[in-house]
Amino acid sequence: MRVSPLLALLPLAMAVPSKRASPAPVLVPRGAKVLEGKYIVKMKTEAQLSAVESALSGVSAGADHRYSHSFTGFAASLTPGELEALQNDPNVEFIEQDATVSTKGIVTENSADWGLSRISNKEPDTTKYSYDSSAGDGTCAFVIDTGIDVHHPEFEGRAKWLENFVGDGQDADLFGHGTHVSGIIAGKTFGVAKKASLFAVKVLDATGQGNNSVIIAGMDYVAKNASSQHCPKGIVVNMSLGGIKTDAVNSAAVSITNAGLFLAAAAGNDALDAADFSPACVPSVCTVGATDRNDSFALYSNRGSAVDVLAPGTNITSAWPGNLTKVMSGTSMAAPHVAGLGAYLLGLGQKIGGLCGTISSSALKGAIKDVPQSTVNLLVQNGV
Repeated sequence: MRVSPLLALLPLAMAVPSKRASPAPVLVPRGAKVLEGKYIVKMKTEAQLSAVESALSGVSAGADHRYSHSFTGFAASLTPGELEALQNDPNVEFIEQDATVSTKGIVTENSADWGLSRISNKEPDTTKYSYDSSAGDGTCAFVIDTGIDVHHPEFEGRAKWLENFVGDGQDADLFGHGTHVSGIIAGKTFGVAKKASLFAVKVLDATGQGNNSVIIAGMDYVAKNASSQHCPKGIVVNMSLGGIKTDAVNSAAVSITNAGLFLAAAAGNDALDAADFSPACVPSVCTVGATDRNDSFALYSNRGSAVDVLAPGTNITSAWPGNLTKVMSGTSMAAPHVAGLGAYLLGLGQKIGGLCGTISSSALKGAIKDVPQSTVNLLVQNGV
């Protein structure tokens, strides 16, 4: 499934650009596992859609993905000669080498059940989760991940499959991560917003891996099409995935938030500065670090000034494909607590604008131990 632009009819003179003074830069995500010969091409903001067709006319393999909402551009396999030709195209802003992205759930355990209670109590070690009965009714959560087991009883028919950008021909969660994340957002047992609707956008494969070009295709789709769903109270987006900082992914993240959607993202599990990872580093994204049951900062969690809030992430029980449950740990599990909280608050009448700030201002301050320097000590709460 591809996002294809409509071609504009332009005068022939506009289709023949002038030469550029210097080649467009080729960006290589630092420290990432890059994909040889595969690139993401971002056109200049003022470039017409016909410029994409002109650029692609010299690409023998054609486009793997086209982008029309996050930014104007495409992803493709390029020969060295094709790469050089695109660098000299005056309509190209930059070219970025494609790289691998992965989920941010890292550990499985045998049993646990504490995250929900922690976000509705000021003290730890409780088993009660209190919430308003509206429970996110009228809101929607788009989960950009490995897919969702939409038939799992946890979702009570509120989960729907939308798009599969992986190209495996299987509209199913073959890895489990997306189902687990969705259960934390809106499962009837494990969910923060128990009446929210869920939408699956598959960008990661059966191993939990994916490429930036595919991730951007999913992000572009959500930014362009989320508003077509019936979500009268508002829309949240969860990205429990990420990789080394990349301008292309960052641009796609900005397009989601510019579309009036709330985007929660995992800070990452590298115990490094979240400012070096995408989409966690984007200021308009609500970036989430992880805590454990002992109210300690999770050792694996990324940290630093890019982190907006903290949420339970270690040993979290949620749904798993095949009507099962599973325990996982990671900032992948922390982010959906915040996406779910966003949906819950929207259901109560909060506005999308400034929602991450609202969540931050209502968080418990100073409750978490061993928080690294320059990282916020704000544990999210649902206000009940």
